[in-house]
Amino acid sequence: MTTSMTTQDSPRKLSKKEFNQIYWRSFTLLGSFNYERMEGLGFLYAMMPSLKRIWKDDPEGYKAALHRHIAAFNMTVAPSPFVMGIAVAMEELAHDNEDFDVESINAVKVSLMGPLSGIGDTFFWGIFKVIACSLGVSFASQGSILGPIILLLAFNIPNFITRYYCLKIGYNNGSKLLENLQQSGKMQLFTYCAGIVGVAAIGCMIAAWIGLECPIAFTISGSEVVVQQYLDEICPQLLSLGATLLIYRLLKKKISIMKLILIIVIVAFICGVFGILA
Repeated sequence: MTTSMTTQDSPRKLSKKEFNQIYWRSFTLLGSFNYERMEGLGFLYAMMPSLKRIWKDDPEGYKAALHRHIAAFNMTVAPSPFVMGIAVAMEELAHDNEDFDVESINAVKVSLMGPLSGIGDTFFWGIFKVIACSLGVSFASQGSILGPIILLLAFNIPNFITRYYCLKIGYNNGSKLLENLQQSGKMQLFTYCAGIVGVAAIGCMIAAWIGLECPIAFTISGSEVVVQQYLDEICPQLLSLGATLLIYRLLKKKISIMKLILIIVIVAFICGVFGILA
């Protein structure tokens, strides 16, 4: 069976119109997020145009397909169309082959959630979001209206492009791509390198935007000692790094965001009044 997209409607091939329907519906993946099926309902909504085409001559098969794709599903939303593309191709195989094991469709979906989420989280939450926010804040801090515009563009352009090509590659190439990456060991290397880039981006943002300093200075034997100068010699932006790591530690201890904000406000107020931090 040929699995390339066509411009004409076909009962056995993904048309351009159907491709676009799945693509735009993928943006609703989190629209009905819940703790029972998570993104399952959104995944089913994106799949429905294809399921109607594939199973239009088999009402019972269509019902079974609806039940399959409303199952629990949860992963980073940007690469999720890759799974949708694979699922469409597998549904076509299931329709054409009576011996096809339909249980394998959800099995493949589940097996892809982890690897794709690892890559998606690293890039979209660890890199693109940080870079987009830093660019947006940079312009906004200067009073420029371009701040929020650049933030949205820097984050969403990679998102739109990733969704499009993930759906196209997922449908045309199936699960072979990730299988090859995993078997060759490139998946681990790819994720590891992306993680390094993400950590570096976060470190740059900490140094650029937190900017905690200690203004305490005193005189010893006629020489003025400025605490911040010694801290900078140990590590530039040491206080900013320490504050970030402390807050992260408190978050790991399950302290609520509201309590953490209250603690930061109180500590910042006290340190500011007594001239400990600036």
